[in-house]
Amino acid sequence: MPGSRLLQSESRELVAFRIGPQEFCLDIKTVREIRSWTPATILPHAPHYVLGVINLRGSVVPILNLAERLNLGTPEPDARHVIIITVIETQVIGILVDAVSDIMTVPESAIQPTPHVASDSAQAFVRGVIAVEDRMLRLIDLLAVFPPARKEGA
Repeated sequence: MPGSRLLQSESRELVAFRIGPQEFCLDIKTVREIRSWTPATILPHAPHYVLGVINLRGSVVPILNLAERLNLGTPEPDARHVIIITVIETQVIGILVDAVSDIMTVPESAIQPTPHVASDSAQAFVRGVIAVEDRMLRLIDLLAVFPPARKEGA
């Protein structure tokens, strides 16, 4: 149906999640799976927001603390936390969040630009703001938050 194709292009499916009292969301196309917290193996000299790596069905996946990367504190991971396994370009990365709260479809027109009063890094990390009922969700740009690994000499 031509009308349904138009509707799909004008809306976006998002995964909403919490970090403390703050609500964020990701494009569902970047999410591979959602899993319970698994302790990570620490990597020496990794950035402060990298918790380590886990074995995900034979693949080594880095786990990143999104709260710490966004300067929202440094929660101590426990069984209540979840890991959202995402794909950023070709790299599989897990991000630690407090909880996944929703899977929602929003019209593209509901995604408002990040206000200019925000810092440059906030504007770089947050692709837009979505007002849903009495909630404000920030749409995270994973590529800006966790740039792909660069090869030596590049």
